[in-house]
Amino acid sequence: MCLLFFAYDCHPHYRLILAANRDEYFRRPTERAHFWNSHPEVLAGKDLEMLGTWMGITLEGRFAALTNFRDPAAQIMNPLSRGMLVRDFLCSHESPIKYIQDVSLNSALYNPFNLLVGDTFSLMYYSSKPSSLVKELSSGIYGLSNHHLDTPWTKVQKSKQALAEYIENASLIEPHVLFEILADSEPAQDHELPETGISFELEKLLSSIFIQKADYGTRSSTVLLIDRENHVTFKERSFYLGQKHVEVDYEFKIKK
Repeated sequence: MCLLFFAYDCHPHYRLILAANRDEYFRRPTERAHFWNSHPEVLAGKDLEMLGTWMGITLEGRFAALTNFRDPAAQIMNPLSRGMLVRDFLCSHESPIKYIQDVSLNSALYNPFNLLVGDTFSLMYYSSKPSSLVKELSSGIYGLSNHHLDTPWTKVQKSKQALAEYIENASLIEPHVLFEILADSEPAQDHELPETGISFELEKLLSSIFIQKADYGTRSSTVLLIDRENHVTFKERSFYLGQKHVEVDYEFKIKK
């Protein structure tokens, strides 16, 4: 996952309003979101190369999502798969804070990452750079890309602003509006580009909300809504080179 923006506990009818884009090489085999045969309570896509995932939710309301932290100089040899961090939380029964504490003890085994984990009681943010960066989120509108939470990259600020403007006067959230925000392919202006240790051309390519490249780009867009009655709406659009997107749609009530 390379961009998430979300409103947490700040809308009268929704506890969580979240939209996200996952960017990846098109050659990397992937299954779109579904309830897993191995863990029937887990709804998530699956990376078929390492068998982890980038974002998901369970029937009990456990939620997790991950983004890579862009720092070429910090890459390690033979890292563990970061997608397993999301999978392991979704498949466990540990509290968000206990899980984050466990992850922090072993964060050096992974390339840099950001992790969101939550349940019906709390939502936690953790970044492995620095490993001491742990935060329980209060109500608000947030954005997360490939740096720290709310780092003011153009794509983060633009998506947060669009979300804030939309939900301010919307009592019922329409997923298609969030998908429109996620589909914005306009790159940042040159002077707005961050310096993360990659080339100018690549910074420019990666600066848009929706990324389009011959071999790399936005593979899926996801909208997740959890209302105050614990009704979940999960919609995902998967994109394939030269083909129309495929959409899946799930709705369920969180189990007590």
